Amino acid sequence: MLKPYLIFLLSAVTIAVQQASNCRCRPHDPCWPSQQEWAILNNTVQGNLVAVRPAASVCHEYEYNAQECKTVKRLWSNSVWRSAEPGAVQWQNWEAWPEHHQSCYIESSQNTTCGQGRISLYSVKAQTVAQVQRAVRFANEHDLRVVIKNTGHDFLGRSSAPESLQIMTHSMQNIQVVDDFVPEGAPGNRGEGSAVTMEAGMQLPKLYRTVALHNRTVVAGSSHTVGAVGGYIQGGGHSPFGAWGGLASDNALEFEVVTANGSIVIANSYQNSDLFWALRGGGGGTFGVVTKATVRTLPEAPVVLCNLNITTVQGDSQFWDALAEFHAVLPSLNDANGSGYYYTVPNVPLDAKTSVSAMTSLLMFPGYTDITEIEKLYQPLLARLSQFQRVKVQKDFNPLPSINATIFTLLLGGTNTDTTGDFSILTSRLFSKDLLVSRDGPRRLINAWKSIKFDANDVFVGHLVAGGKVETNGDKIDSAVNPAWRKTVTHMLFSRSWAANSTLEQQTDIIKNMTDVEIPILRSVEGEENMGAYLNEANAYEPGFQQSFWGNKYPRLYSIKQRWDPDGLFIARKGVGSEDWDDAGLCKIVGHDDNQCTGSID
Repeated sequence: MLKPYLIFLLSAVTIAVQQASNCRCRPHDPCWPSQQEWAILNNTVQGNLVAVRPAASVCHEYEYNAQECKTVKRLWSNSVWRSAEPGAVQWQNWEAWPEHHQSCYIESSQNTTCGQGRISLYSVKAQTVAQVQRAVRFANEHDLRVVIKNTGHDFLGRSSAPESLQIMTHSMQNIQVVDDFVPEGAPGNRGEGSAVTMEAGMQLPKLYRTVALHNRTVVAGSSHTVGAVGGYIQGGGHSPFGAWGGLASDNALEFEVVTANGSIVIANSYQNSDLFWALRGGGGGTFGVVTKATVRTLPEAPVVLCNLNITTVQGDSQFWDALAEFHAVLPSLNDANGSGYYYTVPNVPLDAKTSVSAMTSLLMFPGYTDITEIEKLYQPLLARLSQFQRVKVQKDFNPLPSINATIFTLLLGGTNTDTTGDFSILTSRLFSKDLLVSRDGPRRLINAWKSIKFDANDVFVGHLVAGGKVETNGDKIDSAVNPAWRKTVTHMLFSRSWAANSTLEQQTDIIKNMTDVEIPILRSVEGEENMGAYLNEANAYEPGFQQSFWGNKYPRLYSIKQRWDPDGLFIARKGVGSEDWDDAGLCKIVGHDDNQCTGSID
């Protein structure tokens, strides 16, 4: 008979083995690849495997290098530099792992030792699809945590993961415009018209410049470091010309994908159509490594711009009245293909004694050349605003020759980079046309925003990026895009941040207040179960993210995930199937029902 202490010991060993079997292989495990095995992988990817340390490590302790540190500090806020660095993402909070006391902040003192945090331990800086395949197969063979990084432009922390192997697609930037693209398997070689095929690392500025040479444009975003093929289009992809052209995913024609078993597949309307459905709105980093995408191009069009500013003395109730009127007319502007952005700052200190409240909007109307037509659209709003004696209104209407000219003049002009490198999390919500055309809807919306605490210079942003083609495409295109998008007029968000020296408790308090207080305020405007949030610009701790990001599409997405990635090689924070794993994506949740499609907050 076994002695009691021996029974206990064997039980403990059994539990440890069970726990280990539910986790990815980690550096302290016997299954972790040897240096020889890493060297073999390096040879198979033509020397493109690198060991990774956080970008700021050259400024600290034993790794300190004065010259390299000077360069890193100079470039720290440069988004383009960050996009090319395996050891950096766009926001510092996703480089750290504060729950495990691991960080490597540029702001920390030189004698601080850098922890690895969420930065991957190794990166395959892929140049070819074959190298992506070899990285995927290696990760499968050794049961490694995998993360896909194109530029690291991600608000939900999906471009980094602790103790992981990074597959970096940033260098894959081939692009080709064709007059009549024929998807693989199309009956009778039926073409889809003009299109552009681009590799995974393609970023928006180069994409716009390339199609402009053919007098074409594309539905895409307005940031220097958004990867057109990655999470942007796979998450739906809104555009400053959305009402005119639809969502980016609405214009997708075909994807080339490296799947979880290392195979290359083509997904379009004619083959692997379930995967094609999922990749148009189901979220990046989830169903495979998309190595190439083909999207429809659109003919150029002239544009009329309207810049409208609303200002009052800070704290004046008429400011919020004016905002309600502005939102009340958004549906009519949107019906004329108007789309764009607006920014509200409730408290702008001008000097020690004076502060103002301000809203500035930049809306664009493609297809128009005569500014008088757009001025007429604004007349009802201007008439209403004139009734508020303490509201100052400034307006300016200007024509531009083309959509691409508008993008490079206003949205990507003046610099070749975005400012980033700080600590930031978002909260957002989609708001419907039905809300804004209802009698009290605009007022309810503005009262909700008014109730949220904003400090000096805090901003909340409106994206008038839906309606029009985004709405009507819902009747023509069956994809994984959240059905709420087809009812949306405006997508609104704000961010919270903290300093590098903030404690874990302080960070947790900010996140908890967003999750428990501020998200419910925004959800309450149209009801908890109605509408949703844009998954690429949402809260990284979104409660009930499945419903919020995908609505009734989630069960089908979960089923497709199980078909194409049954072992969960591709796990992204708050992505499809992520509820089966812990927040780091390292260990599967013991006893979790694999058929569950609702999930819970981590």
